[in-house]
Amino acid sequence: MSALQPSESDRPTLARDRSAADTDVKSVSAALRRAEFGDRMRSLLLAAPLLVLLALSFGIPIVLLLSRAVYDPTIADALPKTTAALAGWNGQGLPGDHAFAALVADLKENQAKGTAYELAKSLNARLPGARSQVLKTVRKLESADGQAALDALKSVPFWSAPSTWPTIQSGTRSLTSFYLLSALDLRWNADGGIERVPPEQAIFIQVFLRTFFVASSVTLATLILGFPLAYLIANVPKGLAAILIVAVLLPFWTSILVRTAAWTVLLQKFGLVNDFLLLIGVTSDRLDLMYSRIGLIIAMTHIQLPFTLLPIYSVMRTIPPSQMKAAYSLGARPFTAFRRVYIPQVFPGVMAGCMLTFILCLGYYITPALIGGASDQLISNFIANYVNVELNWEMAAALSFILLVFTLALFGIFARVLGLDRLKLV
Repeated sequence: MSALQPSESDRPTLARDRSAADTDVKSVSAALRRAEFGDRMRSLLLAAPLLVLLALSFGIPIVLLLSRAVYDPTIADALPKTTAALAGWNGQGLPGDHAFAALVADLKENQAKGTAYELAKSLNARLPGARSQVLKTVRKLESADGQAALDALKSVPFWSAPSTWPTIQSGTRSLTSFYLLSALDLRWNADGGIERVPPEQAIFIQVFLRTFFVASSVTLATLILGFPLAYLIANVPKGLAAILIVAVLLPFWTSILVRTAAWTVLLQKFGLVNDFLLLIGVTSDRLDLMYSRIGLIIAMTHIQLPFTLLPIYSVMRTIPPSQMKAAYSLGARPFTAFRRVYIPQVFPGVMAGCMLTFILCLGYYITPALIGGASDQLISNFIANYVNVELNWEMAAALSFILLVFTLALFGIFARVLGLDRLKLV
Protein backbone atom coordinates (compact mmCIF):
# COMPACT_ATOMS: atom_id res chain seq x y z
CA MET A 1 0.00 0.00 0.00
CA SER A 2 1.29 3.44 -0.83
CA ALA A 3 2.31 5.65 2.06
CA LEU A 4 0.09 8.44 0.69
CA GLN A 5 -3.09 6.35 0.95
CA PRO A 6 -4.84 6.10 4.36
CA SER A 7 -5.07 2.72 5.97
CA GLU A 8 -8.36 1.01 6.73
CA SER A 9 -8.10 2.03 10.39
CA ASP A 10 -7.61 5.72 9.48
CA ARG A 11 -10.62 6.05 7.15
CA PRO A 12 -13.35 6.36 9.88
CA THR A 13 -11.31 9.11 11.51
CA LEU A 14 -10.94 10.98 8.19
CA ALA A 15 -14.68 10.66 7.52
CA ARG A 16 -15.46 12.14 10.94
CA ASP A 17 -13.02 14.99 10.28
CA ARG A 18 -14.66 15.77 6.93
CA SER A 19 -18.13 15.70 8.52
CA ALA A 20 -16.98 18.02 11.28
CA ALA A 21 -15.39 20.35 8.71
CA ASP A 22 -18.60 20.41 6.65
CA THR A 23 -20.59 21.16 9.79
CA ASP A 24 -18.26 24.02 10.66
CA VAL A 25 -18.54 25.47 7.16
CA LYS A 26 -22.34 25.30 7.27
CA SER A 27 -22.47 26.94 10.70
CA VAL A 28 -20.14 29.72 9.57
CA SER A 29 -22.26 30.27 6.42
CA ALA A 30 -25.42 30.39 8.53
CA ALA A 31 -23.81 32.89 10.89
CA LEU A 32 -22.77 35.07 7.95
CA ARG A 33 -26.27 34.95 6.51
CA ARG A 34 -27.75 35.94 9.90
CA ALA A 35 -25.27 38.81 10.18
CA GLU A 36 -26.02 40.03 6.65
CA PHE A 37 -29.76 39.78 7.31
CA GLY A 38 -29.34 41.80 10.49
CA ASP A 39 -27.36 44.45 8.62
CA ARG A 40 -30.03 44.67 5.93
CA MET A 41 -32.80 44.98 8.52
CA ARG A 42 -30.93 47.74 10.36
CA SER A 43 -30.41 49.59 7.08
CA LEU A 44 -34.08 49.16 6.23
CA LEU A 45 -35.14 50.49 9.64
CA LEU A 46 -32.90 53.52 9.21
CA ALA A 47 -34.44 54.23 5.81
CA ALA A 48 -38.00 53.41 6.94
CA PRO A 49 -39.01 57.02 7.84
CA LEU A 50 -37.90 58.24 4.41
CA LEU A 51 -39.68 55.36 2.67
CA VAL A 52 -42.89 56.04 4.61
CA LEU A 53 -42.67 59.75 3.78
CA LEU A 54 -42.17 58.99 0.08
CA ALA A 55 -45.08 56.55 0.10
CA LEU A 56 -47.45 59.00 1.82
CA SER A 57 -46.43 62.14 -0.06
CA PHE A 58 -45.59 60.71 -3.48
CA GLY A 59 -46.36 57.04 -4.09
CA ILE A 60 -49.92 56.78 -2.78
CA PRO A 61 -51.15 60.09 -4.33
CA ILE A 62 -49.70 59.10 -7.71
CA VAL A 63 -51.37 55.68 -7.57
CA LEU A 64 -54.69 57.23 -6.54
CA LEU A 65 -54.48 59.75 -9.37
CA LEU A 66 -53.59 57.18 -12.01
CA SER A 67 -56.36 54.87 -10.81
CA ARG A 68 -58.90 57.48 -11.87
CA ALA A 69 -57.96 56.75 -15.48
CA VAL A 70 -59.88 53.46 -15.21
CA TYR A 71 -62.19 54.10 -12.25
CA ASP A 72 -65.05 56.61 -12.52
CA PRO A 73 -68.09 55.85 -10.33
CA THR A 74 -69.71 59.29 -10.81
CA ILE A 75 -72.48 58.19 -13.18
CA ALA A 76 -73.09 54.88 -11.42
CA ASP A 77 -73.43 56.64 -8.04
CA ALA A 78 -75.62 59.41 -9.46
CA LEU A 79 -77.99 57.15 -11.41
CA PRO A 80 -78.61 54.01 -9.29
CA LYS A 81 -82.25 53.54 -10.42
CA THR A 82 -81.31 54.09 -14.07
CA THR A 83 -78.45 51.60 -13.72
CA ALA A 84 -80.88 48.96 -12.45
CA ALA A 85 -83.40 49.76 -15.22
CA LEU A 86 -80.74 49.38 -17.93
CA ALA A 87 -79.42 46.06 -16.57
CA GLY A 88 -81.32 44.02 -19.15
CA TRP A 89 -81.24 46.49 -22.04
CA ASN A 90 -79.49 45.27 -25.20
CA GLY A 91 -78.30 48.74 -26.23
CA GLN A 92 -80.43 48.88 -29.39
CA GLY A 93 -82.85 51.75 -30.03
CA LEU A 94 -84.33 53.40 -26.94
CA PRO A 95 -85.05 51.71 -23.60
CA GLY A 96 -88.57 51.41 -22.25
CA ASP A 97 -90.53 53.95 -20.24
CA HIS A 98 -89.33 52.36 -17.01
CA ALA A 99 -85.79 53.54 -17.84
CA PHE A 100 -87.05 57.08 -18.55
CA ALA A 101 -89.00 57.06 -15.27
CA ALA A 102 -85.92 55.84 -13.39
CA LEU A 103 -83.86 58.62 -14.98
CA VAL A 104 -86.46 61.21 -13.90
CA ALA A 105 -86.24 59.96 -10.31
CA ASP A 106 -82.44 59.98 -10.35
CA LEU A 107 -82.23 63.48 -11.83
CA LYS A 108 -84.62 64.85 -9.22
CA GLU A 109 -82.62 63.19 -6.46
CA ASN A 110 -79.39 64.68 -7.82
CA GLN A 111 -80.99 68.11 -7.95
CA ALA A 112 -82.05 67.76 -4.32
CA LYS A 113 -78.53 66.68 -3.27
CA GLY A 114 -76.80 69.34 -5.36
CA THR A 115 -74.86 66.78 -7.41
CA ALA A 116 -76.55 67.43 -10.75
CA TYR A 117 -73.61 69.46 -12.03
CA GLU A 118 -71.14 66.64 -11.26
CA LEU A 119 -73.34 64.23 -13.21
CA ALA A 120 -73.63 66.69 -16.11
CA LYS A 121 -69.87 67.22 -16.18
CA SER A 122 -69.14 63.50 -16.17
CA LEU A 123 -71.62 62.87 -18.99
CA ASN A 124 -70.21 65.80 -20.93
CA ALA A 125 -66.75 64.19 -20.85
CA ARG A 126 -68.17 61.14 -22.59
CA LEU A 127 -70.71 62.93 -24.80
CA PRO A 128 -69.87 66.54 -25.77
CA GLY A 129 -72.79 68.88 -25.21
CA ALA A 130 -74.40 66.74 -22.51
CA ARG A 131 -73.72 69.23 -19.71
CA SER A 132 -76.14 71.91 -20.91
CA GLN A 133 -78.77 69.32 -21.80
CA VAL A 134 -78.69 67.67 -18.38
CA LEU A 135 -78.88 71.00 -16.55
CA LYS A 136 -81.72 72.16 -18.78
CA THR A 137 -83.62 68.94 -18.10
CA VAL A 138 -83.09 69.26 -14.36
CA ARG A 139 -84.57 72.75 -14.42
CA LYS A 140 -87.62 71.48 -16.33
CA LEU A 141 -88.16 68.69 -13.79
CA GLU A 142 -88.14 71.01 -10.78
CA SER A 143 -91.83 71.91 -11.11
CA ALA A 144 -93.06 68.70 -12.78
CA ASP A 145 -94.16 65.41 -11.29
CA GLY A 146 -95.54 62.07 -12.41
CA GLN A 147 -96.45 61.85 -16.08
CA ALA A 148 -95.70 65.54 -16.55
CA ALA A 149 -92.11 64.95 -15.47
CA LEU A 150 -91.79 62.02 -17.86
CA ASP A 151 -93.18 64.13 -20.71
CA ALA A 152 -90.82 66.97 -19.78
CA LEU A 153 -87.87 64.60 -20.02
CA LYS A 154 -88.92 63.23 -23.39
CA SER A 155 -89.48 66.74 -24.73
CA VAL A 156 -85.72 67.29 -24.61
CA PRO A 157 -84.39 65.83 -27.90
CA PHE A 158 -81.10 64.93 -26.23
CA TRP A 159 -82.68 61.97 -24.40
CA SER A 160 -83.98 60.51 -27.66
CA ALA A 161 -80.67 60.77 -29.51
CA PRO A 162 -79.18 57.38 -30.57
CA SER A 163 -75.90 57.96 -28.70
CA THR A 164 -77.29 59.16 -25.36
CA TRP A 165 -78.50 55.96 -23.75
CA PRO A 166 -75.55 53.75 -24.81
CA THR A 167 -73.28 56.41 -23.29
CA ILE A 168 -75.28 56.36 -20.05
CA GLN A 169 -75.16 52.56 -19.99
CA SER A 170 -71.39 52.49 -20.46
CA GLY A 171 -71.01 55.12 -17.74
CA THR A 172 -72.90 53.04 -15.20
CA ARG A 173 -69.87 50.74 -14.97
CA SER A 174 -67.35 52.14 -12.49
CA LEU A 175 -64.38 50.44 -14.16
CA THR A 176 -64.00 51.87 -17.64
CA SER A 177 -61.53 52.04 -20.50
CA PHE A 178 -63.16 55.15 -21.96
CA TYR A 179 -60.55 57.65 -20.79
CA LEU A 180 -57.53 55.56 -21.74
CA LEU A 181 -58.95 55.02 -25.21
CA SER A 182 -59.79 58.73 -25.50
CA ALA A 183 -56.19 59.59 -24.60
CA LEU A 184 -55.15 57.60 -27.68
CA ASP A 185 -57.92 59.08 -29.88
CA LEU A 186 -59.87 55.82 -29.81
CA ARG A 187 -63.39 54.84 -28.75
CA TRP A 188 -65.80 51.92 -28.61
CA ASN A 189 -68.20 51.69 -31.54
CA ALA A 190 -71.76 50.36 -31.59
CA ASP A 191 -70.55 46.87 -32.56
CA GLY A 192 -68.33 46.55 -29.50
CA GLY A 193 -65.08 47.17 -31.38
CA ILE A 194 -62.47 49.89 -31.07
CA GLU A 195 -62.29 52.59 -33.72
CA ARG A 196 -60.59 55.94 -34.23
CA VAL A 197 -62.48 59.07 -33.32
CA PRO A 198 -63.41 61.50 -36.13
CA PRO A 199 -60.45 63.56 -37.39
CA GLU A 200 -61.88 66.80 -35.97
CA GLN A 201 -61.83 65.22 -32.48
CA ALA A 202 -58.45 63.49 -32.74
CA ILE A 203 -56.00 65.74 -30.89
CA PHE A 204 -54.06 63.72 -28.34
CA ILE A 205 -51.89 61.61 -30.65
CA GLN A 206 -50.85 64.82 -32.39
CA VAL A 207 -50.03 66.41 -29.03
CA PHE A 208 -47.98 63.38 -27.96
CA LEU A 209 -46.05 63.45 -31.24
CA ARG A 210 -45.47 67.19 -30.83
CA THR A 211 -44.20 66.61 -27.30
CA PHE A 212 -41.78 63.91 -28.46
CA PHE A 213 -40.60 66.08 -31.35
CA VAL A 214 -39.85 69.07 -29.12
CA ALA A 215 -38.17 66.84 -26.52
CA SER A 216 -36.04 65.18 -29.23
CA SER A 217 -35.09 68.55 -30.77
CA VAL A 218 -34.05 69.98 -27.40
CA THR A 219 -32.08 66.81 -26.56
CA LEU A 220 -30.22 66.97 -29.87
CA ALA A 221 -29.53 70.70 -29.47
CA THR A 222 -28.17 70.27 -25.95
CA LEU A 223 -25.97 67.39 -27.11
CA ILE A 224 -24.54 69.43 -30.00
CA LEU A 225 -23.80 72.34 -27.66
CA GLY A 226 -22.91 70.38 -24.55
CA PHE A 227 -20.50 67.75 -25.90
CA PRO A 228 -17.81 70.18 -27.17
CA LEU A 229 -18.18 72.33 -24.04
CA ALA A 230 -17.82 69.28 -21.78
CA TYR A 231 -14.74 68.20 -23.75
CA LEU A 232 -13.26 71.68 -23.34
CA ILE A 233 -13.92 71.75 -19.58
CA ALA A 234 -12.40 68.28 -19.16
CA ASN A 235 -9.17 69.22 -20.96
CA VAL A 236 -8.40 72.81 -19.89
CA PRO A 237 -6.43 73.71 -16.73
CA LYS A 238 -8.29 73.30 -13.46
CA GLY A 239 -8.68 77.04 -12.82
CA LEU A 240 -10.30 77.71 -16.16
CA ALA A 241 -12.39 74.53 -15.84
CA ALA A 242 -13.76 75.76 -12.52
CA ILE A 243 -14.80 79.07 -14.10
CA LEU A 244 -16.53 77.27 -16.96
CA ILE A 245 -18.35 74.92 -14.56
CA VAL A 246 -19.62 77.91 -12.59
CA ALA A 247 -20.83 79.48 -15.84
CA VAL A 248 -22.68 76.27 -16.71
CA LEU A 249 -24.25 75.97 -13.26
CA LEU A 250 -25.17 79.66 -13.06
CA PRO A 251 -28.71 79.14 -14.46
CA PHE A 252 -29.43 76.77 -11.56
CA TRP A 253 -29.22 79.71 -9.17
CA THR A 254 -32.44 81.17 -10.57
CA SER A 255 -35.83 79.51 -10.88
CA ILE A 256 -37.10 78.13 -14.15
CA LEU A 257 -39.90 80.71 -14.10
CA VAL A 258 -37.39 83.58 -13.97
CA ARG A 259 -35.31 82.08 -16.78
CA THR A 260 -38.39 81.59 -18.92
CA ALA A 261 -39.53 85.15 -18.24
CA ALA A 262 -36.09 86.38 -19.30
CA TRP A 263 -36.44 84.56 -22.61
CA THR A 264 -39.82 86.19 -23.19
CA VAL A 265 -37.94 89.51 -23.17
CA LEU A 266 -35.02 88.32 -25.29
CA LEU A 267 -37.19 86.71 -27.99
CA GLN A 268 -39.46 89.69 -28.60
CA LYS A 269 -39.60 91.04 -32.14
CA PHE A 270 -37.57 94.02 -30.98
CA GLY A 271 -35.60 92.03 -28.43
CA LEU A 272 -31.87 91.38 -28.14
CA VAL A 273 -31.93 88.14 -30.14
CA ASN A 274 -33.44 89.84 -33.18
CA ASP A 275 -31.05 92.79 -32.75
CA PHE A 276 -28.08 90.41 -32.73
CA LEU A 277 -29.28 88.48 -35.78
CA LEU A 278 -29.68 91.72 -37.71
CA LEU A 279 -26.26 92.92 -36.55
CA ILE A 280 -24.38 89.86 -37.83
CA GLY A 281 -26.43 89.71 -41.03
CA VAL A 282 -28.13 86.36 -40.47
CA THR A 283 -31.49 87.86 -41.40
CA SER A 284 -32.63 91.07 -43.06
CA ASP A 285 -35.95 91.25 -41.20
CA ARG A 286 -37.02 90.71 -37.63
CA LEU A 287 -38.25 87.20 -36.84
CA ASP A 288 -41.33 86.19 -34.86
CA LEU A 289 -39.56 84.11 -32.23
CA MET A 290 -42.09 84.57 -29.44
CA TYR A 291 -45.07 82.19 -29.45
CA SER A 292 -43.29 79.97 -31.94
CA ARG A 293 -41.78 76.51 -31.82
CA ILE A 294 -38.25 77.69 -32.58
CA GLY A 295 -38.42 80.13 -29.66
CA LEU A 296 -39.71 77.35 -27.42
CA ILE A 297 -36.84 75.05 -28.42
CA ILE A 298 -34.27 77.82 -27.84
CA ALA A 299 -35.56 78.54 -24.33
CA MET A 300 -35.81 74.86 -23.37
CA THR A 301 -32.31 74.19 -24.75
CA HIS A 302 -30.85 76.90 -22.52
CA ILE A 303 -32.62 75.47 -19.46
CA GLN A 304 -31.73 71.85 -20.20
CA LEU A 305 -28.11 72.31 -21.31
CA PRO A 306 -26.58 71.58 -17.86
CA PHE A 307 -28.58 68.37 -17.52
CA THR A 308 -26.98 67.01 -20.69
CA LEU A 309 -23.52 68.45 -20.16
CA LEU A 310 -22.81 67.38 -16.58
CA PRO A 311 -23.19 63.58 -17.08
CA ILE A 312 -20.96 63.80 -20.17
CA TYR A 313 -18.36 65.86 -18.30
CA SER A 314 -18.40 63.47 -15.32
CA VAL A 315 -17.34 60.65 -17.67
CA MET A 316 -14.84 62.69 -19.68
CA ARG A 317 -12.85 63.78 -16.64
CA THR A 318 -12.19 60.11 -15.73
CA ILE A 319 -10.57 59.30 -19.09
CA PRO A 320 -6.74 59.57 -18.89
CA PRO A 321 -5.20 61.72 -21.66
CA SER A 322 -2.52 59.06 -22.01
CA GLN A 323 -5.00 56.80 -23.81
CA MET A 324 -5.28 59.15 -26.76
CA LYS A 325 -1.50 59.62 -26.81
CA ALA A 326 -1.05 55.85 -26.85
CA ALA A 327 -3.46 55.60 -29.80
CA TYR A 328 -1.48 58.29 -31.66
CA SER A 329 1.76 56.46 -30.97
CA LEU A 330 0.29 53.27 -32.43
CA GLY A 331 -0.44 55.04 -35.70
CA ALA A 332 -4.08 56.07 -35.26
CA ARG A 333 -5.13 59.37 -36.76
CA PRO A 334 -6.80 61.90 -34.43
CA PHE A 335 -10.33 61.25 -35.70
CA THR A 336 -9.84 57.47 -35.62
CA ALA A 337 -8.48 57.59 -32.07
CA PHE A 338 -11.33 59.84 -31.01
CA ARG A 339 -13.93 57.56 -32.60
CA ARG A 340 -12.54 54.21 -31.46
CA VAL A 341 -10.95 55.07 -28.11
CA TYR A 342 -12.67 58.16 -26.70
CA ILE A 343 -16.27 57.92 -27.87
CA PRO A 344 -16.94 54.35 -26.55
CA GLN A 345 -15.88 55.47 -23.07
CA VAL A 346 -17.96 58.67 -23.18
CA PHE A 347 -21.02 56.90 -24.59
CA PRO A 348 -22.59 56.00 -21.18
CA GLY A 349 -22.45 59.65 -20.12
CA VAL A 350 -23.92 60.78 -23.44
CA MET A 351 -26.79 58.32 -23.16
CA ALA A 352 -27.45 59.25 -19.53
CA GLY A 353 -27.46 62.99 -20.27
CA CYS A 354 -29.70 62.60 -23.31
CA MET A 355 -32.11 60.34 -21.45
CA LEU A 356 -32.31 62.76 -18.52
CA THR A 357 -32.94 65.75 -20.78
CA PHE A 358 -35.50 63.94 -22.93
CA ILE A 359 -37.53 62.71 -19.95
CA LEU A 360 -37.49 66.13 -18.30
CA CYS A 361 -38.63 67.77 -21.54
CA LEU A 362 -41.66 65.48 -21.70
CA GLY A 363 -43.03 67.14 -18.57
CA TYR A 364 -42.35 70.80 -19.39
CA TYR A 365 -45.25 73.08 -18.54
CA ILE A 366 -44.20 76.66 -17.72
CA THR A 367 -41.96 77.29 -20.73
CA PRO A 368 -44.47 76.11 -23.39
CA ALA A 369 -47.22 78.08 -21.64
CA LEU A 370 -45.25 81.35 -21.69
CA ILE A 371 -43.22 81.09 -24.90
CA GLY A 372 -44.99 78.55 -27.10
CA GLY A 373 -47.95 79.44 -29.25
CA ALA A 374 -51.37 77.79 -29.32
CA SER A 375 -50.00 75.03 -31.58
CA ASP A 376 -46.91 74.48 -29.41
CA GLN A 377 -48.53 73.35 -26.16
CA LEU A 378 -47.19 70.04 -24.87
CA ILE A 379 -49.05 67.20 -23.22
CA SER A 380 -48.34 68.58 -19.73
CA ASN A 381 -50.26 71.74 -20.62
CA PHE A 382 -53.30 69.64 -21.55
CA ILE A 383 -53.02 67.69 -18.29
CA ALA A 384 -52.89 70.94 -16.32
CA ASN A 385 -55.88 72.28 -18.23
CA TYR A 386 -57.97 69.20 -17.42
CA VAL A 387 -57.01 69.51 -13.73
CA ASN A 388 -57.32 73.27 -13.22
CA VAL A 389 -59.92 74.37 -15.79
CA GLU A 390 -62.03 71.41 -16.93
CA LEU A 391 -61.88 69.69 -13.53
CA ASN A 392 -61.77 66.41 -15.43
CA TRP A 393 -59.40 64.41 -13.26
CA GLU A 394 -60.15 61.18 -15.12
CA MET A 395 -58.91 62.54 -18.46
CA ALA A 396 -55.89 64.10 -16.77
CA ALA A 397 -55.11 60.74 -15.14
CA ALA A 398 -55.44 58.92 -18.48
CA LEU A 399 -53.03 61.31 -20.23
CA SER A 400 -50.63 61.07 -17.29
CA PHE A 401 -50.78 57.27 -17.42
CA ILE A 402 -50.02 57.18 -21.15
CA LEU A 403 -47.12 59.60 -20.67
CA LEU A 404 -45.79 57.52 -17.78
CA VAL A 405 -45.96 54.34 -19.88
CA PHE A 406 -44.03 56.01 -22.70
CA THR A 407 -41.43 57.32 -20.25
CA LEU A 408 -40.94 53.94 -18.57
CA ALA A 409 -40.69 52.27 -21.97
CA LEU A 410 -38.00 54.74 -23.00
CA PHE A 411 -36.11 54.13 -19.77
CA GLY A 412 -36.43 50.38 -20.30
CA ILE A 413 -34.96 50.70 -23.80
CA PHE A 414 -32.03 52.70 -22.47
CA ALA A 415 -31.46 50.19 -19.68
CA ARG A 416 -31.67 47.30 -22.15
CA VAL A 417 -29.28 48.83 -24.66
CA LEU A 418 -26.80 50.41 -22.27
CA GLY A 419 -27.27 48.67 -18.95
CA LEU A 420 -28.18 50.39 -15.69
CA ASP A 421 -24.72 49.80 -14.27
CA ARG A 422 -23.18 51.93 -17.04
CA LEU A 423 -25.51 54.91 -16.71
CA LYS A 424 -23.50 57.77 -15.18
CA LEU A 425 -25.60 60.77 -14.19
CA VAL A 426 -22.97 62.53 -12.08
